[in-house]
Amino acid sequence: MRRRVAALLLVLGASFGLVACSTPRPPVNGRVPEPPASAPALTRVAAQVDVVGPRGPMNQASREQALRAAAAQGKAELLKRQIAAMSSFGDVDLYAGNEASLLVDGPATFAAMFAAIGQARRQIVLESYIIEDADVSQRLADLLLQRRAQGVEVALMYDAIGSMGTQDAYFDRMRQGGIAVCAFNPVNPLKRARYHKITHRDHRKILVVDGETGFTGGINISAVYSSGSGGFGSRGSSPPPRPAAAASGADGEAGKEGKAGDNGWRDTMIQVRGPATRALHTMFREVWAQQQCQGTVTAIEPPAGPPPGRQLMRVIPSTPQDTENRIYTLLLGSIRAAQRSVYLTMAYFAPGQDMVDALCQAADRGVDVQLILPSRSDFSPVMHAGRSHYERLLKSGVRIHELQEAVLHAKTAVIDGVVSTVGSSNMDWRSFVYNNEVNAVVLGEDFGDAMTRMFERDRAASQAIDLRRWQDRGVWQRGKEFFSRMFEQWW
Repeated sequence: MRRRVAALLLVLGASFGLVACSTPRPPVNGRVPEPPASAPALTRVAAQVDVVGPRGPMNQASREQALRAAAAQGKAELLKRQIAAMSSFGDVDLYAGNEASLLVDGPATFAAMFAAIGQARRQIVLESYIIEDADVSQRLADLLLQRRAQGVEVALMYDAIGSMGTQDAYFDRMRQGGIAVCAFNPVNPLKRARYHKITHRDHRKILVVDGETGFTGGINISAVYSSGSGGFGSRGSSPPPRPAAAASGADGEAGKEGKAGDNGWRDTMIQVRGPATRALHTMFREVWAQQQCQGTVTAIEPPAGPPPGRQLMRVIPSTPQDTENRIYTLLLGSIRAAQRSVYLTMAYFAPGQDMVDALCQAADRGVDVQLILPSRSDFSPVMHAGRSHYERLLKSGVRIHELQEAVLHAKTAVIDGVVSTVGSSNMDWRSFVYNNEVNAVVLGEDFGDAMTRMFERDRAASQAIDLRRWQDRGVWQRGKEFFSRMFEQWW
């Protein structure tokens, strides 16, 4: 998904000579802060963070109340320790009063996204690395055009490399229907508003409807998500409905999409209602302006009324211009502060030395560290680079599982049962150094329990890696790991 090899090699091959002669900058600079020795008092934690609620920024008393509500879900000491670890890396912006729901695999995600779009009254903004000209994308275009014809403002942004295989006619049709469409960092320099390195890609997946309902995670608008991955009972689910006006049209891509869906891509999105949605909306507008896209994306005031939920959240963006990658520091700091468990599910795992050290050190001190990684991949060099770390991880007590019968594309983590993240960022250097990414973080045991149950279901569909058998792997496999590891920072 993230790298359709033929397209990427054409573009990245031209720039590889320029990039490979220098080591990419690390995602974290300077000394990594030590994790807190113990959980600080709640009043101190509240003083170290900024919290936005339905009515705007909160004062100290309101921040304490929001943190107390999250702590009341359970594991309060672990939660306070984890938030303190986050604040040691810098500012922590939290959003209170959210409703957050997990969406597993494509059918559930597209059904929820299409339902939200169908109810739009004012505005729809959509950003995706891949928008593929397939049946699901045609249904999306039909629905967006229908909403635009009814007066809803619609803006769509896609990555020029990720969507390279999509015909211009697909996007031209939406432009002709009044939708503002923008390609992120086009390959052709004559089409760029300003210079950006060709390796700078927009890997985010964001949908915000009316400034009220937001979606983010790892799922692109692509045929490979037409059916579920099997382990969650979603294979064979009905596709999202077409809008009534387009239901009778010919569907030339249906057979093709059904065949691609048989691969069973395993991925996760999160649906959010509440103040955290504003962060996703702001992110979209900022990139739209930076790319000098044509068309206005209106700022939308948050809806009045009580908060839709009680979840405490962070929304963490990252770009290549960041001094430090905040998604990386979140994961690194949370793993280093972990006391009970670290459960990671990563499609692309080429983490670098600091992250491997943190995972091994956590396991050495008795933390239950488990990884679900791919058994097959659409870009195997990253998979082999990740496997080059297996022996050290296994020797430290990290349990590694490889997902079977599905292509793993999810990027999720749940740490100590109280820090949960769902996003677009993989645990590799391309995500940490070269891409625009975004992760949603939910704090508290309630959502953490749902994440843990999802992890356990994925683990049941995976095969455990045994240290002794792994040490007996052949020379050919070791060679692929060795050479892939050499270029780990450039994949």
